[in-house]
Amino acid sequence: MTQQTAAREQGPETLGFQTEVRQLLQLMIHSLYSNKEIFLRELISNASDAADKLRFEALASPDLLADDPELGIRIEIDKDAGTIAVTDNGIGMSRDELVENLGTIARSGTAEFLERMTGDEKQDASLIGQFGVGFYSAFIVADRVTVDSRRAGVDAADGVRWSSDGQGEFTIEPAELEARGTRVTLHLKADEKEFADAFRVESLVRKYSDHISFPVTLADTGGEEPEPRVVNSATALWTRPRGDVSDDEYREFYKHLSHDFADPLSWSHNRVEGKREYTSLLYIPKNPPFDLWNREAPRGLKLYVQRVFIMDDAEQFLPLYLRFVKGVVDSSDLPLNVSRELLQQDPDLTAIRSALTRRVLDMLKKLDDDDYQAFWAQFGNVVKEGLVEDHANRERIAKLLRFATTEDSSETQPHSLEDYVARAAEGQDSIYYLLADSHATAIASPHLERLRDKGIEVLLLTDPIDPWVVDHLQEFDGKAFVDVARDDLSLPEGGEEMTREAREEEHKSLLEKIRQVLADRVESVKVSQRLVDSPACVVSAADELSPQVRRMLEASGQQVPASKPILEVNVEHPLVSRLSAAADDERFSALSNIVLDHALLAEGSQLENPADYVRRMNALLLEIDAAGDSKDE
Repeated sequence: MTQQTAAREQGPETLGFQTEVRQLLQLMIHSLYSNKEIFLRELISNASDAADKLRFEALASPDLLADDPELGIRIEIDKDAGTIAVTDNGIGMSRDELVENLGTIARSGTAEFLERMTGDEKQDASLIGQFGVGFYSAFIVADRVTVDSRRAGVDAADGVRWSSDGQGEFTIEPAELEARGTRVTLHLKADEKEFADAFRVESLVRKYSDHISFPVTLADTGGEEPEPRVVNSATALWTRPRGDVSDDEYREFYKHLSHDFADPLSWSHNRVEGKREYTSLLYIPKNPPFDLWNREAPRGLKLYVQRVFIMDDAEQFLPLYLRFVKGVVDSSDLPLNVSRELLQQDPDLTAIRSALTRRVLDMLKKLDDDDYQAFWAQFGNVVKEGLVEDHANRERIAKLLRFATTEDSSETQPHSLEDYVARAAEGQDSIYYLLADSHATAIASPHLERLRDKGIEVLLLTDPIDPWVVDHLQEFDGKAFVDVARDDLSLPEGGEEMTREAREEEHKSLLEKIRQVLADRVESVKVSQRLVDSPACVVSAADELSPQVRRMLEASGQQVPASKPILEVNVEHPLVSRLSAAADDERFSALSNIVLDHALLAEGSQLENPADYVRRMNALLLEIDAAGDSKDE
């Protein structure tokens, strides 16, 4: 017995929605009133995808199209019956596919979708398509939805009917369907009959779906226009000359591609002719997709070959760090039966990928300051990945980078490296930076004190990827990157009365005594030239991992070679002077350890033995309190 025959004989069956689907339906039905018209755009988009998929499968199996080769989408309205139906003659669905696609949406990130719902109707509506839950928007306007579907290539008797009122269950049963494809019928709520009006529906199609490359026809089966008429331009937007496409059309096409209800920040429509012929339409979004940080998630451009849809997520055309870009590539050179495997081996693909990557980077460079600041806030860390992954475009990417700096105390208005270089002091041949776990830790770091005193600007790098950014960038505009928390820091000369060597010689006995006390905790103890107001700081040797990288690797479970920091002390600080004057060895040891503990805390490290620190501090506070009482007497 075939699978189709078994399903045909199974009869009607009532099944329950996945728990998360029930939650989702309740939110949609009761919350998204002001954006209810979105349902039609989502259903037409789904129908267009089904037609695209059939056309692709027909490349290998032409008989799938034989009985009905003209693909299209039909909308039927009946005001008297209060229904609107969207029908396509695309790939269709089997019984199992209907249950999987319409009964459960765990694959689409439903849990995260529900977490993102805020109660703001406009914002919540903008999430619908991004999470692959567009079909369920039908329940915003309908109190019952019926889906009739027959997969291409199976008999009429193998059709399936799915129906639900969106209250927790759905029914699925066999249905005799003459034509392949899918028909979604919405039984409109009593107060939503406006969507059974021909003028209203036509205006929505022209507003949201005019760019659909298949003809969308409209028929008023219960009115004066029962014969269907085409209500969209039915021309692939990217195939039209740029001058013939309005900005509104570009924006609506982006929303169709991305299921994002916000306008894109920018787009680029370009046709390349010559040795390689292809058309590209690329978009920079305003908002990140929910799975931006999942590097394994499907991503890429829609690929067409000679206007025939090939695949949704052709990841080979852009590097991973540009995974947020949406768009279309239509090639005249690739074979119609192209597969992902063939794409990976195609020699022309490297050239197309290189050209599209440069085009995206140019698009970003051309954004005005406000738009780019908004873009950077959302996608900056992803762009930084390009410095590690895309050596060929390192200089282009470097000019796109933005960092907080000591120029101001804000992290919301980051600066470019070009701005930093333009403000650099005369003769400054380095770009100084500080790695820290947070902006608050960075801006208060003792490592910045002498540099501030000299009026030297420092980049404040607080993102987890930043250590790799500076490691791969190394220099910009001829100026080397210098970590201000390294032992080998060399500051521009001027103003110092004594060299570091002379100062260390002067305080040799103190440094040696501290070194002996802290031998198990520090590599060495030196006089600091970078401190002004703080008694001490810890720095790393030039060839050691930075503390931030070390903590990151340890948190991920990796084994990191043991290492001890270098302690630098400010010999002019009163606390160090008191330490120098301490005659009691126990007191000297306690103060030395406290100085080191404070330096580690200021740097962002966790103390290995917090209890010892608390004990020492308590003893010191009691000593101070006792001295105060004695003085009062």
